[in-house]
Amino acid sequence: MKENPETRPRISWRSLTFQLLAIVVFPLIALLLIITFGSTTLHQNAMRELVGERDERAARMASTAIEDQILRRANEVRGLAAQVSDARPDAVLQNAAYLMADFDAGLAVLEKDGQVIAVQGNPEMWPGQKDLLVAGLDALGKDLSLPVYFSEPVTRSGQEAPFMVVMAPALDRQAFVAGAFYTSPMIEHVFNNVFTTDQEASVVVIAPDDSSLYRKGFESSNELVSRHAGVPEALSGKTGTTYIDVQDGEHVVAYSPVAPHGWALLIEEPWDQVSSPILQTTHMAPLVMVPVLLLALGALFFGVRQIVQPLQALATQSSKLGWGDYSAIEKPVGGVSEIRQLQHELIQMAHKLSAAQQSLHSYIGAITSGQEEERRRLARELHDDTIQSLIAFKQRIQLVGMDWEGHPVVTALSDLENVVEQAIENLRRMVSALRPIYLEDLGLVAALNMLANDAGEKLNSPVDFTRQGKERRLDAPVELALYRIVQEALSNITRHSGANQAFIRLAFQPDGIRIEIQDNGKGFSVPRSPSEFARSGHFGLLGMFERADLMSGSIQISSVPGHGTRLIVTVPASTAENIEATATAIAGTVSP
Repeated sequence: MKENPETRPRISWRSLTFQLLAIVVFPLIALLLIITFGSTTLHQNAMRELVGERDERAARMASTAIEDQILRRANEVRGLAAQVSDARPDAVLQNAAYLMADFDAGLAVLEKDGQVIAVQGNPEMWPGQKDLLVAGLDALGKDLSLPVYFSEPVTRSGQEAPFMVVMAPALDRQAFVAGAFYTSPMIEHVFNNVFTTDQEASVVVIAPDDSSLYRKGFESSNELVSRHAGVPEALSGKTGTTYIDVQDGEHVVAYSPVAPHGWALLIEEPWDQVSSPILQTTHMAPLVMVPVLLLALGALFFGVRQIVQPLQALATQSSKLGWGDYSAIEKPVGGVSEIRQLQHELIQMAHKLSAAQQSLHSYIGAITSGQEEERRRLARELHDDTIQSLIAFKQRIQLVGMDWEGHPVVTALSDLENVVEQAIENLRRMVSALRPIYLEDLGLVAALNMLANDAGEKLNSPVDFTRQGKERRLDAPVELALYRIVQEALSNITRHSGANQAFIRLAFQPDGIRIEIQDNGKGFSVPRSPSEFARSGHFGLLGMFERADLMSGSIQISSVPGHGTRLIVTVPASTAENIEATATAIAGTVSP
């Protein structure tokens, strides 16, 4: 039975399915294929460079190790030469038998004329090397500052293994010590310890005269090896890597000079053999990700649209809720039903919090009003009663001192008078803190200026106070609340910040009042919401936020540990005009 073409589902090019396939899925699959096959080339290039860098490091390490081996043999010969002046040459060489591992061609002690007087090792080594020894004696005789003489690598007749001779003079220069060693075992020992690889690598060390001091893996003649890529560069003192094409593929050639002898060291190996096993197993592996990619795209699309984005929006709204914006949570965010249900619960919670916050504000407003009233009463009693009593007491002390003038008790009375005077000053400062007279009589600007002066004395550095805009008197509750906020901020600066600079900026703006307080102290980590202030121990900040909230104002705190703190208080003009009536109404509602 054939399917009816009219009932067959059709995919429109404007449908979401087609657009997702054409715009997202197919391009991603094509990108995956490009990455799959392009990564092979990138991987090959990376492995090619990696093998080259590895071989270049190995060549440098090997050349350094060869130089160290030769230098060690030179120091050993110098050590023996230092003993020859004070001991019999044959005894010195017998005691140096442990050095034969380094001087596998033998050790000898010579006279000034080149006559061999003591031998350790192969005695047949030295009779045929008279010219070489005489050349060393001449070199050491002409340059008395030359500590050691190195011969060029030479080959004994009937042998192919090259060797070198190291010579050093005795302290009295009446005898000389010569040590001979074959270069091939020494270099092979170095490569066995320095260059380790699972692949077969060709290694060669060539002298300036094109003779091979050590060869491994190179089947060409010395003449061809001396013209090999990298040899001229190494002989000229350069270190590097080059690549050459051979029958079995491309080889990497690392070269390095062996100073100060002017030798050239080469390491050659096929780099693709190192990377091929990895490429064979990883070449097609990314294709397995195609169906996984399709499923992941579908899950990702659903998760982003229905879960992630709604949760992000809900998190943003919840953050605003923590700072008191209860209406922000009511904007729908969509998403799955669980997220919508969560938002509904948060909205209900926000309504309850808003109602509780309003009641709390009324209660805090009444407490604040009562607190300020109690401060005024206490300040009035201290000023009218306690301070006046102390002043009268001071005057009585002065009268008694006048009656007892010249008597030793006058000194004690003077000390008592000073104590009373200090107590009066302390009480006056306390009264000023409890009831800011400057605020009531002269206004906010004068009161804040006095606060800045007092804080500057405590910091031992002036606190800069500036005013912007035309000064105007505000309602008494607004001025008092702003005064208390600045007072608490300056108290935190003097007690906790460790600052040596601070300033206050008071701005009278058409739309309200703005106060900025900043210091260069040690700063602190600002809690994420006012609800964390009490838990973090920032009760002063919590009080400032409550006072600003009662005025429908706001406080912004910017602080980074080690970079100071900045606090900005803003109060709208409408609140400043009506706050006194509001505070009176609140106090009347809450009071018994």
